[in-house]
Order: sequence, then C-alpha cells, then structure tokens
Amino acid sequence: MRAAIFEGPGKLVVRDVPVEKCGENDIIIKVHACGICGSDIRNLRTGLKDGIERQIMGHEFSGTVIETGKGVSRYRIGDRVAVAPDVSCGVCYYCRRGWVNLCMNHRMIGTHWPGGFAELCHFPGYVLDHGMVHKVPDGVSLRDAALAEPASSVIASQESAGVTLGETLLIIGSGPIGCLHIEIGRARGASRIIVAGRRRLLQAEQFGPDLLIDARTQDVVAEVLRATDGMGADVAICANPDVSTQKIAVEAVRKRGRVVLFGGVPKDHPMTSLNSNLIHYNEISVIGSFSYAAFVHEQALLAIRSRQIQPQKYFNFSVDLDHIVDGFSAAAEGKVLKPLVFPGGEKEQSV
Repeated sequence: MRAAIFEGPGKLVVRDVPVEKCGENDIIIKVHACGICGSDIRNLRTGLKDGIERQIMGHEFSGTVIETGKGVSRYRIGDRVAVAPDVSCGVCYYCRRGWVNLCMNHRMIGTHWPGGFAELCHFPGYVLDHGMVHKVPDGVSLRDAALAEPASSVIASQESAGVTLGETLLIIGSGPIGCLHIEIGRARGASRIIVAGRRRLLQAEQFGPDLLIDARTQDVVAEVLRATDGMGADVAICANPDVSTQKIAVEAVRKRGRVVLFGGVPKDHPMTSLNSNLIHYNEISVIGSFSYAAFVHEQALLAIRSRQIQPQKYFNFSVDLDHIVDGFSAAAEGKVLKPLVFPGGEKEQSV
C-alpha cells in the first residue's frame, strides 16, 4: 500500500509499505478520508511524542472494514467506521476512575500505531479493545465522519466548562476548532457567541457568530466588555496555540467566569502569565481540556447526523497522498479551514 510517512522533523515522504497481517483479533480498514489537524502540523515540525522517529501519521479518519480476524465479532467486512486516536490502558489510576483521556499509559494512533495517511490501516486487537473505532451512523457519509474526532474534543471541553443556556461564549481562535466551538456552543444553548481571531475570520463568519473581533486591529478585551455592558463573557475558550491569548481570556470574562485552555501550545514556548489578582478576587476558574472519553466520539457522530455540526462548511480543500504536503502547507498558512486527505483518491461515499 501507499502511505505518507513521517521520517523526522519536516520530512513527510510518500512510499510503498507492507500492510501488517490481520491477526485473529485484528481488523484492516480501507481509509476513505483523513483530516489534517493542527497537532499534525506541529508534530511534523517538532517531532512525534516519545521520540518516535518514523510513523504513518493521521488520527482523524474514516474508512471501511475490508478484513477481520477469526476472533472479531464486533466488526464485519463492509462496516463503515470512524476512528479517534486515543488508546488507554484501562487499569491505571485514571482509567479506573473513568478519566481515560488522562491514562498514565496513554498512546495514540498516528503516533504509536500507524495512522490514516495511508490507503489501509491495521488495527490490532489491543487497539480495538482500548481505543475508539466506532461504526458510522446511517445518514452520515465517510467524508463527514472524519470530522467526528476534532468535534469530540470540543464537545468534551464545553461539557467540562458547563457551557449552558443563555450564556455568552468568547472563542479566541477562528480556525476549524474555533468554528466547531461556535456550533457546539450554539447547540448547548449559548445565547451570544463572540469570536476573536487573526486569520480565517471570513470563514468563521459563515458559522454565524454574533460578533467577530479582528485581533490584529482591535482590542479583544475592550470589545468583549463593550458587547457585554462591562460584564465580560461567561466562558472564554482559548482555541489556538498561542499563550498570549490565555492572558486575554482571563481579562475578558466576568466575575466567576470560566476560562478553558483548549489549544496545545509549542513545546518550546509553554509558559504563560495570568493576572492572579483577577483570578483570585473575581473567583475565575481556569481549566485545561484534553481529549475525551470514547462515548463522546459517538456523540460527535450523532451531532453530525442531526446537522448540529455541518462538515461541508469545514472541508474546503482536499488532496491525495501524492499532494499531502500541499495540504499541510495550506493549513499551516491559514489559507484553508480544514484539509482532507483521500488516500485512495475517492472523494465521495454514499451514506
């Protein structure tokens, strides 16, 4: 099969590679579509976790089961599936308490196992038992199902922050994650959604925020306070990889407001500075948010089916394997919202 292989920082090479034999408890899927994520861009630039030097990347994808082992009963040939990357051990302190996203032995498809930038993907039994490979609901195309993975992290973060009816939500970041926060925030009942960003504001506008703030030319805190009669937002979500926006978020929420640090930041620049007096005297909650439990991935697929999430608005650029570097470049430069890679070249799939 053909696959795009990470071979070191800045090096992504398309090669022919063998497919691992399907074992008794394994499955093999034909990959239909795989999204390019902001973390893919960061990992290509700085390297994979745990010092892994060579791997097929790609962790938000969908496909069709084409082979199953004799011991597999949950999946059948022809099943349409969506894949999320997280694989937990199930036995550590955090897994036993249901916090599988914080697993002490946390590993990922696309990092520790081959991922979706390939024509085929092999899933060993361990991944099927401890990971997230879910059947795609009727009415959802494989193309659209590829958005379930990033949507899952957004759903989980807003649940942790308690976004609810009537609230004002500030989203700092106007990329695909910021846009997902708009849709999920609206679905959860937020009455007013403010988006601040530096790029892709016109693309974010199609998701219907109540106010767009251009952070290049406008003071984000002043604009939020003006729009909320001096109160500030109920919740501010930092949906980007920029630590400077975390300071802005703390200053832009009301007393007892909540700030969510959603976006991972560069490994060589992780430190931030927050106004601790504001946090203290205004009783502001600052929380981190990373990944999700398996059931949330299923929730995301159902949200796509119900059209609470609209994938067609995100996928505005597609490439085959031979042009995958073009997809990375377009995403990194902010020229597109969400690139999709079609390893087999087939871009449409019936539902």
